[in-house]
Amino acid sequence: MDTTTWLGFAGLCLAGYFAIMNPIANTPIFISLTSGDDKSIQKAIAKRSTLLAFLIIAVCSVVGNLIFQLFGITLPTLQVAGGLIVFTIGYKMLQGSGAESHTPSDEDIDSSREAKLSVAISPLGIPLLAGPGTIATAMNFAADGWLHIAVSVASFGLICIVTYLCFNSAERLAKFLGQNGLNVTTRLMGLIVAAIGVNMFLTGLKNFGW
Repeated sequence: MDTTTWLGFAGLCLAGYFAIMNPIANTPIFISLTSGDDKSIQKAIAKRSTLLAFLIIAVCSVVGNLIFQLFGITLPTLQVAGGLIVFTIGYKMLQGSGAESHTPSDEDIDSSREAKLSVAISPLGIPLLAGPGTIATAMNFAADGWLHIAVSVASFGLICIVTYLCFNSAERLAKFLGQNGLNVTTRLMGLIVAAIGVNMFLTGLKNFGW
């Protein structure tokens, strides 16, 4: 494969991952999930969520099919489970409340901080950033050998950096919107997240043949 072809493949990977990850659209969701947290916690959540997403996609690119076969997991199963999780989180956002892990006890400062940081794992890292669609795309891009895997993972890493930068600029957007704007954004993003969850769920059922 010549240089032009490789550049075309890299461009395809970048476009595909950007469309699925959509850092710009996910930034208001990040704001909604981290509303009230200080800058250090928001920065840590942004770092953890994007790093986790990168690690998941890197692993799935290399040994995804083997892992799925080992545990008997199919893509439709992942889509159904991910859809239910995303819908539940979206519903809570629509009601103006966060996940239970996002309202930790005040008994212990360290455990409270860790509870807030857990939002980086779910829903941000999984399944919003590294969801079924992203995993399926990564496995598809990595299907033709190690060079394809390397280009695909590098492309996803670049999109993760862009996402991290968008999340880190979220504070400016939050100041621009104000508290009322954030409340509206939270509910609007909740509706969108819930819709994404329903779409994941229905796609999974469709792939099951239902």
